[in-house]
Amino acid sequence: MRWLGSLHAEWTKLRTLPSTWWLLAATVVLTAAIGAAAASSVTTRICPSPCHAPNTVKLSLSGIQLSQAICLVLGTLSIGGEYATGTIRTTLTAMPGRWRVLASKAATLSALTAVAGALAVLSALALARLILPTPPNTDASLRAAGGSILVLVLVTLLGLSLATLLRDTSGAITLGLGVLYVVPLLSQLLNSPTWRHRLQHWGPMPTSLPTDLWPGLGVLAAYAVGLLVVGGAAFRLRDA
Repeated sequence: MRWLGSLHAEWTKLRTLPSTWWLLAATVVLTAAIGAAAASSVTTRICPSPCHAPNTVKLSLSGIQLSQAICLVLGTLSIGGEYATGTIRTTLTAMPGRWRVLASKAATLSALTAVAGALAVLSALALARLILPTPPNTDASLRAAGGSILVLVLVTLLGLSLATLLRDTSGAITLGLGVLYVVPLLSQLLNSPTWRHRLQHWGPMPTSLPTDLWPGLGVLAAYAVGLLVVGGAAFRLRDA
């Protein structure tokens, strides 16, 4: 019953925040719009007919690269906003079990992001099917769709983890954006093949979004879950 009460409390807090729905809607719209724009840019010169399925899937889901930043913000605001307003003290007074509070936040965020991610990915693939001369095949689409949804969920949890550790929304967002975009950029700029390989394979973000990303997803999951555990330990030991 305590777990149900905690989940219900976190769900109530999330659904009553206007920013939650704006961010989720932006995730869907941005993913679909960028995917449609990328698909519309295809010409027979760029992609001779018939287009290769992996290329068309990658084009249609290219919006994931930007919409993951919105999910990062969603994750950081879920607890960073409470620290900023001081309502975290009220939360912990009502629900003293800190691990339970954090786990409930993670569960509700994951569920909401998964639903929004599914809508975003399906919309992007549906638009690409209408626009591209050769639509993506079903198998490639399903693999990429599942992987892309998981990326969005894990990035949301990464935002939650960073905000829990730093107790600062702006700091968590800045660090998270660096993880999402600066680290992959550095991997392309390094002259050392060894370090380039290490960053590409052991950095927190998959370098092959949104196709062929399953090994990278495991690394991202390790970062997100690992930081969530570290953040949970700090959350439990520190004063609110």
